[in-house]
Amino acid sequence: MSAAQSQISLAAELASICGEEQVKEDATTLAAFAIDDVTPAAAVSPGSAEEIAAILRFASEHDLVVAPCGGCTAQATGRIPERIDILLRTNRLNAVEHYDPGDLTAGFGAGTTLATLQETLAKNNQFLPLAVASPSEATIGGLLACAAQNALSHGYGGLRDFCIGIQFVTGDGKLAKGGGRVVKNVAGYDLMKLLIGSYGTLGVITSANFKVFPRPETRGQLRTYMAEFSSLSEAMVFGDELRLSPLEPLCVELVSPRALEYLADQPAPARNPDDFAPAQPVHVGEETWRIAVRAAGSETVLVRYHRELGGAVSRELNGEEESALWRAVTRFAAAVAARHRNQMLLQIDTIPTAVEAAILAAQQAAVDNNFIPALTGTLMRGTLTVAFVPLSVDPPSAMQFATAVSALRAALPEESRAIVLRCPTEAKRHFDVWDNGSSDFSSMQAVRRALDPKSVLNRGRFIV
Repeated sequence: MSAAQSQISLAAELASICGEEQVKEDATTLAAFAIDDVTPAAAVSPGSAEEIAAILRFASEHDLVVAPCGGCTAQATGRIPERIDILLRTNRLNAVEHYDPGDLTAGFGAGTTLATLQETLAKNNQFLPLAVASPSEATIGGLLACAAQNALSHGYGGLRDFCIGIQFVTGDGKLAKGGGRVVKNVAGYDLMKLLIGSYGTLGVITSANFKVFPRPETRGQLRTYMAEFSSLSEAMVFGDELRLSPLEPLCVELVSPRALEYLADQPAPARNPDDFAPAQPVHVGEETWRIAVRAAGSETVLVRYHRELGGAVSRELNGEEESALWRAVTRFAAAVAARHRNQMLLQIDTIPTAVEAAILAAQQAAVDNNFIPALTGTLMRGTLTVAFVPLSVDPPSAMQFATAVSALRAALPEESRAIVLRCPTEAKRHFDVWDNGSSDFSSMQAVRRALDPKSVLNRGRFIV
């Protein structure tokens, strides 16, 4: 069978499952869905879990590779795909499946955008503690698949903490679920935690249930206390004291000297190569580290924050100025990417007591390879978002990226890892974006074989 005949056969089969209008095979549309320069053979938008199951059974029978896709906001993360036969979009799975404001639980289709979800909950002064750069594009399924991190995880925990149920389709086309609609789920295997952060390799998430929360404004006024320090070590001392204090802030975010300019400057995406600027070295007198502490409560509570945090606090923000700061923190990585074409974005996860050592390792690896580091981090959870910005407008070599990543991983303290969330495609050919020195690799392989025995889903893109 020729390639053209095969393409027609694939499109026809998908159309028989979902309807002809839900299948895209024109070159222009498919090019927009390319992942690391790999273009899908076809794109399809199923309307139910049953249609997804039929597509995956077909793919499994014919050794096809399927790439699940929500809002396409995190497709830069992962290895270069082996190939993409079917791009499976979840955009039509956008129903509010249930919502009980009194019980603080809700369920949404995987294709529901975060903005739509928050609008639904806001009618009852509730919300899901997630903040992302593109809420009108990012979908629930995609956020779960990549275990999205954000500053609110300090006060509320991560997705694994407040997702209480997941419905999904396995790689061989079986409908499955984990958890349920209530907060206390005790029976069976905890499949939710397996699916969250699996980057679409164990199954296609079709819907999810969450424990939701009262909006922090219902507790009183929101206020952010900005503390400034002349060195990283001073900032870490403040962080240790805060960790031992009785205060319970919503967010505790560390901002490096270089990162501040990206929080203040949120440029529109560059339109031509001349719009991308090289980074400039940090000058003497610009080495101020900042820790932003966000709190909610009555005036009495906020006065206590002011007293407990002490003289390190240089500014107190409230109202629109306070909200704008946290929007900028959420958009930090997007602001770096908008200004610099050849930057590299990493996520470092470590234990809270090793944050300083991890930051020093990142700084040294960047400087030694002609990058400037900029970072923000959820201090108490040990999660850092680190940008390596090139010093020159000329693109760094692929080996320059590879050497920087290798040096960083070698210098990180124990119980730490660094994954590359985004970098030029050519650089990915020279190192592994995943820090896969995990001792449980064989267990991960066994889980993959059980849920996706033929590696239909995102073949080659994740650790297993």
